[in-house]
Amino acid sequence: MTELPKTFDPADIESRWYAHWEEKGLFRPERPDATPFTIVNPPPNVTGSLHIGHALDNTLQDIVIRYERLRGKDALWVVGTDHAGIATQMVVERQMEARQDKRTNYTREQFVEKVWEWKAESGGAITRQLRRLGCSMDWANERFTMDEGFSKAVIKTFVELHKRGLLYRDKRLVNWDPHFRSAISDLEVETVETKGGFWRFRYPLADGVTLADGSDHIVVATTRPETMLADMAVAVHPEDPRYKDVIGKDILQPITGRRFKVVADEHADPELGSGAVKITPGHDFNDFDVGKRAGFKAGEMLNMFDADANVVQTADGLIPDRFLGLHRFKKDGVDGAREAVVAEMKALGFLVPHVTKNKEGEEVSADFEPRTIQTPFGDRSNVVIEPWLTDQWYVDAEKLAVAPMQAVRDGAIEIVPKTWEKTFFNWMENIQPWCVSRQLWWGHQIPAWFDEDGNSYVAETEAEAQALAGNKVLTRDPDVLDTWFSSALWPFGTLGWPEQSDKLSRHYPNDLLISGFDILFFWDARMAMQGMEFMGDVPWRKLYLHGLVRAADGQKMSKSKGNVVDPLGLIDKFGADALRFFMAAMESQGRDVKMDEKRVEGYRNFATKLWNAARFLQSNGVTASTTHEAPHAALPVNRWIIAETVATVQAIDTAMTELRFDAAANAIYHFVWDQFCDWYIELTKGAMDDETRAVAGWAFDQILVMLHPFMPFITEELWHLTGDRANELIVARWPQALAAVDTDAQAEIDWLIRLVSAIRTARTELNVPPGAKLPMVVRDAAEGTQRRLDRQGVALARLGRVESLTFGEPPAGGAAQIVVDEATFILPLEGVIDIDAEKTRLAKALAAAEKERDSLGGRLSNPSFVEKAKPEAVAKAREDHGEKTAEAERLKAALERLG
Repeated sequence: MTELPKTFDPADIESRWYAHWEEKGLFRPERPDATPFTIVNPPPNVTGSLHIGHALDNTLQDIVIRYERLRGKDALWVVGTDHAGIATQMVVERQMEARQDKRTNYTREQFVEKVWEWKAESGGAITRQLRRLGCSMDWANERFTMDEGFSKAVIKTFVELHKRGLLYRDKRLVNWDPHFRSAISDLEVETVETKGGFWRFRYPLADGVTLADGSDHIVVATTRPETMLADMAVAVHPEDPRYKDVIGKDILQPITGRRFKVVADEHADPELGSGAVKITPGHDFNDFDVGKRAGFKAGEMLNMFDADANVVQTADGLIPDRFLGLHRFKKDGVDGAREAVVAEMKALGFLVPHVTKNKEGEEVSADFEPRTIQTPFGDRSNVVIEPWLTDQWYVDAEKLAVAPMQAVRDGAIEIVPKTWEKTFFNWMENIQPWCVSRQLWWGHQIPAWFDEDGNSYVAETEAEAQALAGNKVLTRDPDVLDTWFSSALWPFGTLGWPEQSDKLSRHYPNDLLISGFDILFFWDARMAMQGMEFMGDVPWRKLYLHGLVRAADGQKMSKSKGNVVDPLGLIDKFGADALRFFMAAMESQGRDVKMDEKRVEGYRNFATKLWNAARFLQSNGVTASTTHEAPHAALPVNRWIIAETVATVQAIDTAMTELRFDAAANAIYHFVWDQFCDWYIELTKGAMDDETRAVAGWAFDQILVMLHPFMPFITEELWHLTGDRANELIVARWPQALAAVDTDAQAEIDWLIRLVSAIRTARTELNVPPGAKLPMVVRDAAEGTQRRLDRQGVALARLGRVESLTFGEPPAGGAAQIVVDEATFILPLEGVIDIDAEKTRLAKALAAAEKERDSLGGRLSNPSFVEKAKPEAVAKAREDHGEKTAEAERLKAALERLG
């Protein structure tokens, strides 16, 4: 047995033990006959680095997998990374730009080769960082969504969905990123509040038609005047009396002269502006739906932008040449289509100015009304996203959603917390076709070929497509698949599908998925769809959705706010164990985690306390236990710690079954800090006989095992420093909560702890000198209490500084009175403290605490304060009120103790 160093150094321990575990293959020990337990990690982007959300997500998964491994299961944690189409292509292109190079200087094949080179050199940063966190993943079988086997699964899925009529090509609106010249998913769109405007224009009614008030035009309002060059209708509410007579009549777009209809649609809000809205179905998602309801087919909808968001001619050829080639917005100081359209409408007399009054009461006219606009931006390109009408590949998500919804209803998939079910069903029941094609070079190229007439042939290979086409000249679709399409296959594609193997049948379905709620639809729901379609069973039995990690004030973390927390910095400062324990202790189902560096520091102190406890045991001859079973014990204090150990195992087992990470962490924390380190060690100091050494060694071993899933590094280190071991802690045996809990011993020691705590509190509150030993008189003690006092007299004398113990009435004079259960314990204080001075001091402090308590209570009972003050101010007032209330109660009790 090696002597423990005086100081606990996380950095040295963590790097050493992780390398050892991985080298020895201990993350996936051979257990072919054991019950399988399987989870898959949400594959992080290959371009990524560990952020605080990853730290939470992967800590929770590692706690589960280490727990199940200790329980003897064949625990498999599938690990891998996502090829992250847009993100990776962007990284490589930026590196090329830094060298005055660009993608278009190369063929597709040459560029893709450069991406693979980048991955080999730089694509492993996040996997190294996951190791620093302590993630015990199956690295020996690490997967990548572009590796050969997984790519085979992706291509087969596409072809099979097409054969089954669940995947098709269609013209629809997509989120178009003009920087990347590609469609992107909703997840890659970030809505930002920007300064914009509300322009109002007159559209003349055709053929002499007028409104009921005699107007020969309708006023429309828009935040995007440039798109009016592709307008196809003006919509009014069907019940709006101002426009009832002109529904179905023609109206003119002033610049293009395009003639279109006034249509009735409830999308138009009579209370907003003029109640009439221009409809541009090729450039607005709401307008697209209005256009469909008005009878327009997607192929008829007008598109006025190219892939770079420059104006192009529409199908009807009505856009004047002077607008062609303009960018949609002002760019590099040159006016764009927006400025040109507004200027021309103003020159033609169709602009309705926005009129306000200045400070002097004079009317001031402007071209538009300033507005704050919710504007969609590409989260990586940082350019405004354009709703764009284009041909893309779509999955029939509505049909694929049926089976997962039924699985949740039937309980085949359990969503935890259950409150997320409502959100799940709401989205799935209203699901839209899933656009799965992207206009990139990096990714799984779509297995479809086109002939010269535009007919498509979907097949796994070009030869198969050629056979379908009858030897026509074919060109492969240059697009690639959305990365969510490939990652949706993760639970079975990583296990070797489409090959049927023992590994696949043994580990599918997975047992559990842990995921942030923010990817419930983008990833979780799509895994459920693909898994049930291709495997005929759910991808996982249970889905656990955790919250976000927020800044200490509850705000969402963002680089722009400067409140992002780097988990690697926290690991450097406090160690991975402390960060992991913080994440577990703060993870309460259904709530976001508020970042609190002080709490992380507190858990580093917890690790230090455990270390010091091990040093104390070692100095007192306590070594590793030789038995998995609890040793025989006669002393109440030993029977008590055995009972508390068993109760803690039971509490952790229950919490882990319910996925209550906070409850599991708090159970082991309370047991280690309060019961073992503070009380058991205190109670056994100076009384370390053979029985106590055996029990202490056994209990400490159980602590190391129970704490290991949360704090793997320090526990593994102490496991080996405290004795010779047959195996590493990571593959040890989880404690069995089978021993009968000794309730008599629990009750006796709990009683002793309450009594000693009360004595110590009274001494502190009444300013009794720390070194003073006091006599104690016991009154009204039952026979059981008297026997306890007889057995625990030595401990009471040492821990409570009691010099003598008698029964009956106390001597005359001031005394502190303590009531524990039926008995009163009296500490005479005459000559020890100034009784009157203490009463005066306590009364004064009590009055001050009550005054402040009542003042805060008054503020909190005032509705105007609670409703109008900042939430953090109200929260602080409640916290202060609670503290002052507790202080007043404590001081009142101290006064009462003095009689």
